[in-house]
Amino acid sequence: MSRSAAFLKHLHAQFRCTQRQQRLCYFSVYLLHVDVFGSFWIAAHSQRMAIPIAILDCDLLLHGRGHKTLDRFDLDSVSDNFLLTQFGFPREFILYLVELLREALCRRTQRSRAISPEVQVLAALGFYTSGSFQTSMGDTIGISQASMSRCVSNVTRALVEKAPQFITFIGGPSNREQSFEEFQRVAGFPGVLGVLDCVQVTIKAPNSEDSSYVNKKGFHSVGCQLVCNARGLLLSAETHWPGGLKDNEVLERSALYKQLQEIEEGWLLGDRRYPLKKWLMTPVDCPESPAELRYNLAHTATHEIVDRTFRAIQTRFRCLDGTKGYLQYSPERSSSILLACCVLHNASLQSGLDAWTLERTDPLEQPESLEQRPEDRDSQAEELRKQLILKHFS
Repeated sequence: MSRSAAFLKHLHAQFRCTQRQQRLCYFSVYLLHVDVFGSFWIAAHSQRMAIPIAILDCDLLLHGRGHKTLDRFDLDSVSDNFLLTQFGFPREFILYLVELLREALCRRTQRSRAISPEVQVLAALGFYTSGSFQTSMGDTIGISQASMSRCVSNVTRALVEKAPQFITFIGGPSNREQSFEEFQRVAGFPGVLGVLDCVQVTIKAPNSEDSSYVNKKGFHSVGCQLVCNARGLLLSAETHWPGGLKDNEVLERSALYKQLQEIEEGWLLGDRRYPLKKWLMTPVDCPESPAELRYNLAHTATHEIVDRTFRAIQTRFRCLDGTKGYLQYSPERSSSILLACCVLHNASLQSGLDAWTLERTDPLEQPESLEQRPEDRDSQAEELRKQLILKHFS
């Protein structure tokens, strides 16, 4: 018997409307829909209107309070390999996440039959790493598909709240010097604070007739501007941009752009889609000397770190992997899921996990060069790059 049929059968037993002898308005109870939070909306229909009168938990109605849920699941009863295979992370990291998010998740679940933080975290990790609310995942942890969706929403919001704690741009002089040294060991490129790129995550078409989310390849996406260090740790992640914007347009509108104006030493590396700035070194379009060629080779090898980092994020969090399908959500919720995965990426690195263990090996896409008018070129930045090439790559 389907869940809807079982629910309706239960309703007939629970709700029986009788008419008194005096004239009363006649009500009948019927099912409107199952919402994304796993609740059945019930409406009372009169001769004039229909009004919602109850929101009922489907698991509670169908199974009662004795129904087995993962609130009783003991993490110690399963193997480390089971947790890693099903949820993408080792036991220690999962336990760390539960404690990190416990207060926020308990705050959002004030119901008498609230799902525990442990269950919510596992449900969200199962979705992030598989990209699906499959029935098998719900069966594994003992909750319905609708409850899975509710758990993902709760954990996503909790992780987004933690973003300022885990994703921060380079701070004081000691951090700056460490960044210079780590990047220079990669390919000999000096003065690098971070590597910059804007990536696209496929989403379903928004309900509105909004073409701003259609990217240059013709599909709907949200743009994510990332900066990472030499170890793949994200220093900045802005995930809310419409996919139709060009990379340089995203940069100019971003919060990062304002921070970069204040940089007095060092620079980011960006590909050919970005304009050359004093704080943003880009490749030489047509290298004419061996020094310019060496500069470009070092630039490419160093900048590749941000591409590798995002490929690793997509591989670990398959909900972001466009080759497996697309996020079935609004741009706003898709952006939140993307940011939550970025927070998890940094949290896992800071916990000692390898950034690139699961990296895909897809060939890198060659970016098209940004077309600039002569009056838009930054002569001071061009002179700075010229001196950089002369001093370090000649």
